[in-house]
This record gives sequence, C-alpha cells and structure tokens, in this order.
Amino acid sequence: MNKGDLVDSIAKQSGLTKSDAAKALDATLDSITDTLKSGDKVTLPGFGTFSTSERSARTGRNPQTGKEIQIKAKTVAKFKAGKNLADAVND
Repeated sequence: MNKGDLVDSIAKQSGLTKSDAAKALDATLDSITDTLKSGDKVTLPGFGTFSTSERSARTGRNPQTGKEIQIKAKTVAKFKAGKNLADAVND
C-alpha cells in the first residue's frame, strides 16, 4: 500500500473526500514528525508508539573496499507496535 492507496482507504472508511483525507493524513504525519523532532514520543493506545533513539558514532567498514569509515552519531525514529496491532497482524 502506498500513500495514494492509504488516502483512498481513509476516504472510503470515513466518508471524507479524497482531498480531505489527504489533508488529514498529511496533518497527522506532520504532527508526528514535529513531536519526534522535539524529542517527545507519540503514543496511540492499541496501535503503537513512535519514539526516537540516539545512535552513537562508530567505526564501520566499506563492503566494497574493506576500508574502515567513521559513521556519524544520529537520531533515529522507532516504532513499537501496540498489543492490539500485534494481535491483529498475527491472527
């Protein structure tokens, strides 16, 4: 499923127009992104939790040349599925 398919599904299930469904999806994703940027987490009970984690700098290896490279520290986004979502996927 891509974003267009998701917008179609939201519109069909909610009774919204595709345009309104796209705006709602974009607003939701922007809100989640802004919250994660600020260092907070987003919890949707039963669905899951979006959070961030710090990944420290480390030494890696270029697989083509075998040469060691330095990988910078960065913040990564994480998602942990909630119980209801995990159960629904496993049924």
